[in-house]
Amino acid sequence: MVGGGKDAFIGAIHRIAANSDGLIELVCGALSINKDIAIDSGQSLFLPQQRIYLTYEEMIEKESKLPEGERMDFLTIVTPNFAHYGPAVMALENGFHVVIEKPITFTIDEAKQLKKKVEETGKILALTHTYTGYPIVKHAKELVKQGALGKIRKIYVSYHQGWLSKLSEREGNAQAAWRTDPKRSGKAGAMGDIGTHAFNLAEYITGLQVTELSAALNIVVEGRALDDDGGVFLKFNNGATGVLTASQIAAGEENNLFINIYGENGGLEWHQQEPNTLLVKWLDKPTEIVRTGMGYVSPIAKHNSRTPGGHPEGYLEAFGNIYRNFALTLSAKLNGETIDSTLIDFPSVDEGIRGMAFIENVVKNHQSNEKWTKFEI
Repeated sequence: MVGGGKDAFIGAIHRIAANSDGLIELVCGALSINKDIAIDSGQSLFLPQQRIYLTYEEMIEKESKLPEGERMDFLTIVTPNFAHYGPAVMALENGFHVVIEKPITFTIDEAKQLKKKVEETGKILALTHTYTGYPIVKHAKELVKQGALGKIRKIYVSYHQGWLSKLSEREGNAQAAWRTDPKRSGKAGAMGDIGTHAFNLAEYITGLQVTELSAALNIVVEGRALDDDGGVFLKFNNGATGVLTASQIAAGEENNLFINIYGENGGLEWHQQEPNTLLVKWLDKPTEIVRTGMGYVSPIAKHNSRTPGGHPEGYLEAFGNIYRNFALTLSAKLNGETIDSTLIDFPSVDEGIRGMAFIENVVKNHQSNEKWTKFEI
C-alpha cells in the first residue's frame, strides 16, 4: 500500500475491504511521506520491520528483487490525486498489478499514458469506484441489460454532501485541505470528487456512454479555490438525456447518492443510503421492491452478496466486492485459469479515463460560451 497511514481516512477502508474474504494479505507498505507516521503505521499493522518502507520507490525496487513467492503481487495506491500516476507506472513497469483510488490520475493525459502502460505490461488495474460494488446496483445493471425497461430515455443522478458547507480547509480539516486544493486535487472540486462517482454510476448501470454535456459549476463558500457545487445536462449515445448534480455544500446531507433511470416500460430508483433496496417502477403495474440477498435477484447480484436477506450490506461490503473480484481475476491469471465474466467485474483503467474526461469536459464547457460540448477523450 502507498499512502493510507494512521492519519488517513481511506487507507483503513481499503484494508478492511481487501481483508473481507481472506484472499488478500497486506505484506508491505510506504504508508506516509512522514517518516515517523510511516513507521508507526506499519508497526501498528504488524508489518515486518524490513517491509515498512519510507518511499514507494524504495518499496517497489526492493519488493521486485524478492523471490516470486515472497514479494507483493499488487500495489494499492490511496494517496491524494496528484500522487497516483508515479507509483502506478513504476509498479506496472516492475511487474506488479495495481489497485488505485479514484480518480485514477491527476490529469487525463496521465490517465491515457497509464492505459498504454497497462496494455504494454499486460498487468491488471482496478479502480475503486465503490458504488458499482453494491449487489443491488449490479442487479439494476442486469435488468437494463436484459431490456426489462425497454429503451432507456432519461437518467437523473445526484450526489449531495454537506461537509464543505463552511471553509473547513482553513480550519484544520486535512481532508478538506487537499480536496479543495487545485495543486493536489486537480481542476475540479466537488465535480471531480463526487460528481465522477455519479457519472460512473449512470454509465455503469445503463451501459450507455455520455456523448455531449452542458455544465455549470459554482463556488458557494467564499474563499474556496475549487467548485463545491454544480450541475450537468447529459446526452447519451442512444439518444437518452440526463441530469447530474453534485454538491458538497448541501448542509445537513451526509452521503446522499441516488439515481433514477427511466425506459419505455418503467424505471429504476436506488439510494446509496438505503443500499439494499431497489425500486422497479412499471408503467402498467405496481412498483416492485427488490431486496439484496433474496433468491430472486440475478446471478451477478448473488455472487456479490455476502449475507442472508435482511442483513444489511453496505459501503464496506461493496468496497470488498471490488477487491474480491480483482483478487479472483488476478488469481486466475496467475494460475492460467479463466473466470466467469458474467459474475465478476470491477472498474478498470477505461472507466478511469472516462472519469478524467468527464472532469475535463465539464470544466471546459463551464469556462466556455458554447451550449454543448462534445464528450472528448
